[in-house]
Amino acid sequence: MTWETAGRMPSHDPEVDAEIGQEDSRIPGDVNMWVFVVGDFVIFSTYLVVFMVDRHRDVGVFLAGQHHVHLGLGVLNTVVLLTSSLLVARGTAAARDGRGRAAVAAVLGAGACGTVFITVKAIEWAIEIDSGRTFPSSTFFMYYYMLTGIHLFHVVLGLVILGLVVVNLRRQGSRRLTEAGATYWHMVDLLWLLIFAVVYVMR
Repeated sequence: MTWETAGRMPSHDPEVDAEIGQEDSRIPGDVNMWVFVVGDFVIFSTYLVVFMVDRHRDVGVFLAGQHHVHLGLGVLNTVVLLTSSLLVARGTAAARDGRGRAAVAAVLGAGACGTVFITVKAIEWAIEIDSGRTFPSSTFFMYYYMLTGIHLFHVVLGLVILGLVVVNLRRQGSRRLTEAGATYWHMVDLLWLLIFAVVYVMR
């Protein structure tokens, strides 16, 4: 079933209605994407656990490093990504209802938010580097650049995926690709929330 038929009324054909019901009761998106997302999340969570262990061993160095990170820019990027996830969710709902133009507009808006996130992160990195706080400066900044860098790669990949979603929507393709793209993008958002909590906020 494609997204343009997702919101239609019952057909009064028991076999057809049963098929639609099975389709609507499935896990949203693609199974392969869910496997990738879960695996990626486990690996990234391992990095965060290692970060926490090293932080516990040398709290003073990490607190000193955290004193220099720009909390305001971190908050801004958090708001940007939460907005993008909201837009992706609305785009997915629109695709399910057969509102192709609204879905495309929402996904494009999410992509624009992703671009803003990258821009803000580049500014933040430039400020840190200009101040002499580079990758080898301290253990904290080693983790800072590693974690935010890996996440930034995920954001770039997510923008590529959202681009594929837009192409699919404009061709009136299956809503499953839209759901798969949304699954990945929400994972990117969740990873950032974890990074923001442990790198920017936790004291």
